[in-house]
Amino acid sequence: MTNPSRLWTIVTVARRYWQHVRVTAAPQPTPPTPSTTASVSTAAPGPAAHTAPSSYGLLPAPPESADGVLEGLDPEQREVATTLSGPVCVLAGAGTGKTRAVTHRIAYGVRAGILPAAGVLAVTFTNRAAGELRGRLRELGASSVQARTFHSAALRQLRYFWPRAIGGELPRLLERKAGLVHEAAKRSRLRLERSDLRDVTSEIEWAKVTRTVPEDYAAALAKTGRTPPRDPAEVAQVFTAYEQLKRERGTIDFEDVLLLTVGILQDRQDIAAQVRGQYQHFVVDEYQDVSPLQQRLLELWVGDRESLCVVGDASQTIYSFTGATADYLLDFRVRYPQSTVVKLVRDYRSTPQVVRLANGLLAHASGRASRHRLELISQRERGPEPVFTEYPDEPSEADATAKRVRELMNSGVRAAEIAVLYRTNGQSELYEQAMADARVPYQLRGAERFFERPEVREAETKLRGAAKAGGNDSLLDGAEDLVSQVRAVLGPVGWAPRAPASSGAARDRWESLAALVRLAEELAQGQPRAALGDFVAELQARAAMQHAPRVEGVTLASLHSAKGLEWDAVFLVGLTDGMLPITYAKTPEQLEEERRLLYVGVTRARRHLALSWALARSPGGRAGRSPSRFLDGLRSGGSSVGASSAAGGRPSAGGVERAERPRARAGRTTARCRVCGRTLTDAGEIKLLRCEDCPSDLDEQLYDRLWVWRSRQATLLRQPPYCVFTDKTLMAIAEATPDTAAELSRIPGVRARKLQQYGADVLALCAGEEPQEDPAGPGDEPAPE
Repeated sequence: MTNPSRLWTIVTVARRYWQHVRVTAAPQPTPPTPSTTASVSTAAPGPAAHTAPSSYGLLPAPPESADGVLEGLDPEQREVATTLSGPVCVLAGAGTGKTRAVTHRIAYGVRAGILPAAGVLAVTFTNRAAGELRGRLRELGASSVQARTFHSAALRQLRYFWPRAIGGELPRLLERKAGLVHEAAKRSRLRLERSDLRDVTSEIEWAKVTRTVPEDYAAALAKTGRTPPRDPAEVAQVFTAYEQLKRERGTIDFEDVLLLTVGILQDRQDIAAQVRGQYQHFVVDEYQDVSPLQQRLLELWVGDRESLCVVGDASQTIYSFTGATADYLLDFRVRYPQSTVVKLVRDYRSTPQVVRLANGLLAHASGRASRHRLELISQRERGPEPVFTEYPDEPSEADATAKRVRELMNSGVRAAEIAVLYRTNGQSELYEQAMADARVPYQLRGAERFFERPEVREAETKLRGAAKAGGNDSLLDGAEDLVSQVRAVLGPVGWAPRAPASSGAARDRWESLAALVRLAEELAQGQPRAALGDFVAELQARAAMQHAPRVEGVTLASLHSAKGLEWDAVFLVGLTDGMLPITYAKTPEQLEEERRLLYVGVTRARRHLALSWALARSPGGRAGRSPSRFLDGLRSGGSSVGASSAAGGRPSAGGVERAERPRARAGRTTARCRVCGRTLTDAGEIKLLRCEDCPSDLDEQLYDRLWVWRSRQATLLRQPPYCVFTDKTLMAIAEATPDTAAELSRIPGVRARKLQQYGADVLALCAGEEPQEDPAGPGDEPAPE
C-alpha cells in the first residue's frame, strides 16, 4: 500500500527545490546575438515544404537511405536535420515547416546510425501534435522513436518507477479535478458558481505548473500581475483544501504526474541515471509553451549532457495563463553558449498578402518577444488581399460570414478547408445559427474527439467484425474492393451516398461516417491492394495517435484551439476592442499576448483571409464599439461600400468594407423589455423579450405541454430538441401565449421557416388544444435557431 507521507515528502522536496531556485537564481541577461546561425534574408525559391498534417499509411514507402531523408529540405531545414551534435535551438516562424525539419532531423540521425532510435525522446504539448510527430516519423522509416506529450512521457516513467521509489501501486489518477475543487470549496465554506469553479480550477493548475504553493499564491499574483478570479486568500484556501482531499483519498492529478516525476528524479539519483541511460537525445517541439515545471523535468531528463534540440516561436506564445513562458526559448543561448541557432523564415503556408499582414501586425508589437520576432518570407504565389469588413451588429456579421463561406464553397473551396475563428467560445452560438440558416455544414473544434464519438466506435466495431468474418459476412456480398466493402458495412449504421438535408445530430453522425468512407478511398488510392483488415489497422493506428480524418464541415473554433492548424480560408470575426484584446487584458504583457493571439489567427490562413467586427451587439443597439486597436495601421483605404460588396465583393488592397445596415427581419429588430422598457442586448433576454430579473408571467402548464410536444417532434425528426425550439424560445412562447400567427412570428427564434413548419401546432397548444398528428416529412427538416 502506498505510503501517503512518503508521497507527500516527494512532492515537498520538488516544491522546496523550486522555491530555492526562484529565490537564488540571478536575473537572466538578454541572449546575445547568435554567432552560429543559419537563416535566410532573401526570398529564394525553396522546396514545397507543405506543413499540413499528412495522411498516415497513405504515402509511398519511406526513403531508401539516410540521404534520401534530406531530399526536399530547404537549406535551413537541412541545417536543422544534419546538426546532430550539441544543443540546437530552432526559431521557426508560422508555416515554415518546423515539424518537417525536426522529424527529418530525427529520421536522418536514426537512419544514418548517429542516433539510436530507442534513445530518442521527442516531446510536445498535445496528443494531436504528438500523433503528428509519430505519423511523420513512421513515414520516414523511424517509427520506433518515442514521441509523446510531457504528461504521457512522465506518466509512463512514474508508473514504472513508482513501486521501486515509493512502494505499492501508483495512486489513482484524477481525470477531472472540478468535482474535487467544488468539494474543497464547500469544505472551505465558500460557494462557487459554475464559472467561478472553472476559473478557480484553472488557477490551481496555474499555481501548480508555476511551482507556487498555497501560502505563496498571493505573492505570486503580485509578482506576475495576474488577476485572480476570486479573493487571493479564498483561492489559496480552496487550493489547500483541494490538496488535502487528494491526500486523504490517495489520488493525484495531471500536474502531480509531472511534480512527482520531478520529485523522484531529484530524490533518487539511481533512477535519474537509469532514465538518462535510456534516452540520450531529446527534441522539444513548441518550446515557447513550456512551463517552469516542464522545464525542470526536461533538465532532469537531459542532465549535464547537451544533446538537446528545441523548436519554437516566441511570437506564438499564447498560453501564459496556463503557466507557459517563452523565457526558456529566448534564454537558450544563455544556458548553452555554444549552441547552434537556426532560423526558419521561409513561409510555405501563406500567400505574400497574408504574410505581409502578419509581419505588419508584429511590427507594432513591443516587449521582449517582439525583439526576437521573425520576418516571414512567403514562398507561395500571390493571392487575394485580406478583406476587412465593418458590420452594424453581430447578427449581420454572422450572416454575412456564412454567406461568404457559402460563396467560397460554391467556387470550389472545400468546407473542411474553411475556418471561422473567434476569441471566446461564447461567440460560437451566433455562427452555428448562421451556418445552419445558410445550410453550411460545420464542426465545432474542441468538442468530442473524433475516435470517441459513439458512431465512430460503433463503425470501428462493425468494420473489425466484418474484417474477421471475411467472406462469411453477408454485408460484404457483392462488395469486391475496399471502398465498396466499407460503404456496405457502414450503410446500416447511418452512412448514405447523399448527406441528410437536416442539421444537428443526424448530420453530425453522417459526417463522421462519411469521413471514414473518404479515408477508405484515400487508402485504396495509395494502396490498391489494401484489404478491410488493413483499413481497420489504419483506424487503430490513427486512434492511438489521435489523428482523425477530416470531417467535411467548416471549422468553428476559438483562436486558442486553432493553434497548430491551417486552412485555405480563414475568417477572423468579432475583432473589437474589448474582445481582442479581451477586456481583462490590462498589463502591457497581457495586451501583447492578445496581439500574438491575433497573429496566430492570421497565420492559419493559406490563401483567403477575412477580418471583421461589429459596431453593436444586437440590431438597433448603440454603435459604441471600435475595431481592435491591433488593426491600426494595417488597414489602408476605408471608403464605404454597399451591402452587396460587403457580402461578396473585393475592396482595394487592404481596404475596409462597411456593410450597410440590413433591412429589419423577424427576430433581428431592436428588442426592448416588455416589462421595464430597457433595451435588451443579451441573446437570452431578447428571446424572452424581458430582462432576466423582471417578473415572469409564464404559463407553466403551457410550457410543460410545449416541452412534451417538442420532445416528440425531435424524436420523429431524429434531431436534438433545440433544433425544434430552444428552451428560451419555449419559455417566451409560454409567457406570450400568442393567439395568431402574426403574434407568434414576433417572438425571436420563430422565423418564417419555423412558423410555417410548427406554427399551427404551437398555436393549437397555446389555445389549449392538441395539435394534429402530422409527422414531419423528408423535406421538413428543422433549422437550429
